[in-house]
Amino acid sequence: MSHGFPTSSHPSFQPTIEDALAARFALCDETSRVNCVVDGDTIWFRSEKIRIADIDAPEIFSPHCRDERSIGEASRDRLLELLNGGSFTLVAGWRDTDRFGRKLRTVTRHGKSLGVMLVQEGLARRWNGPRRDWCAHDGS
Repeated sequence: MSHGFPTSSHPSFQPTIEDALAARFALCDETSRVNCVVDGDTIWFRSEKIRIADIDAPEIFSPHCRDERSIGEASRDRLLELLNGGSFTLVAGWRDTDRFGRKLRTVTRHGKSLGVMLVQEGLARRWNGPRRDWCAHDGS
């Protein structure tokens, strides 16, 4: 009996990817570099520094204005919330590391990018998308 859903014998069937990674993340500090969030596009997971490959988030540590720092902190805090929201998958891209030696990974849950969620919420931009002026409305 068909219910309208593809089965394993159906040509369009694609098995669901199981999100197998999980950790309790905190904000990074001078001593914590195990499972923590640095900013909106950089984390430490299992003591390995990871750059989220599909987005670019506003700067916190060398911002060009107050708004950039403020949005960067909101991006960092939202990423922390998303990572602590359940299991996830780290997906490698065409390059394994960036020029700083950080692993380049897309973070997904149920096949959807957590980075794209940040973009949709206005807290990051797509990595290959147009540049965004985080200071456009700042008076400083």
